[in-house]
Amino acid sequence: MQQISEYMSKLVIVGTVAFDAIETPFGKTDKILGGAGTYIALAAEKFGVDNAIVSVVGNDFPEEYTNILKDRNVNLEGLEVVQDGKTFFWSGRYHNDMNTRDTLDTQLNVLADFQPKVPANYQDAEIVMLGNLHPLVQLEVINQMKSPKLIVLDTMNFWMDNALEELKQVIAKVDVVTINDEEARQLSGEYSLVKAARKIQEMGPSYVVIKKGEHGALLFHKDEMFFAPALPLEEVFDPTGAGDTFAGGFSGYLAKTEDYSFKNMKNAIIYGSNLASFCVEKFGTERMLSLTDEEIEKRLNVFKSLTQFKIDLN
Repeated sequence: MQQISEYMSKLVIVGTVAFDAIETPFGKTDKILGGAGTYIALAAEKFGVDNAIVSVVGNDFPEEYTNILKDRNVNLEGLEVVQDGKTFFWSGRYHNDMNTRDTLDTQLNVLADFQPKVPANYQDAEIVMLGNLHPLVQLEVINQMKSPKLIVLDTMNFWMDNALEELKQVIAKVDVVTINDEEARQLSGEYSLVKAARKIQEMGPSYVVIKKGEHGALLFHKDEMFFAPALPLEEVFDPTGAGDTFAGGFSGYLAKTEDYSFKNMKNAIIYGSNLASFCVEKFGTERMLSLTDEEIEKRLNVFKSLTQFKIDLN
């Protein structure tokens, strides 16, 4: 994949910029750079799109982390710094299967009173990527946008448990919903993922992406379906941020190509899955920060060989 020199569509990213402390069977970290907005932006910037983060941090957020984002052309005009506050912090421990985890600590800090402000020069952005946050924050961002061509929502079961009515208001206003299989079943009340996707589409969005972790992702639109496998990896080091990286790759590719058809969303699913497969190889954002275009293109070819085949219909 070649990095493009001129910016295409604008992409507004809403999500946490945070500290994470992670423990897996392979080791543990102290506080490191994390947050949904961070992972989404680091994935989206691989496509050369003009992207801006709308989020909040405290005065304890180091300049080193700010520079990491700036150096990758992530616009930070919408990143509020609360001078007398602390940055959102999450700590978790993964089990040996790397699919389940325990949350050890969550400190909302400045996120508790966050009032998002989309920079004036990004209110005309074509794509909005609503990362995992309180639905009222997501709704406020939607209300500040002028006429986006595509709004993508990523959410989770926590909001289904604690803010379902507000979440439904957001779902009614978006074009794409991305959630995992467990969340799709909870939101729809249907065990069959085909029926679940249909029920979610009836809530408003035209497209539903159901993520199945190491088992790939499903894309639904009307009566059409598409399945993208996850790349089999020898080792998963840290799954933190993989779903957000997927969302960033998905929305970044669509912003680059400016094509929001079902056919092109299939490509976006593959690009998102490809980037997510790198994210899990090291702790936190480390792998995304060292990732090269050559590595991305090489692994895309692996995805291609994994999924393409000829079949004799005679």
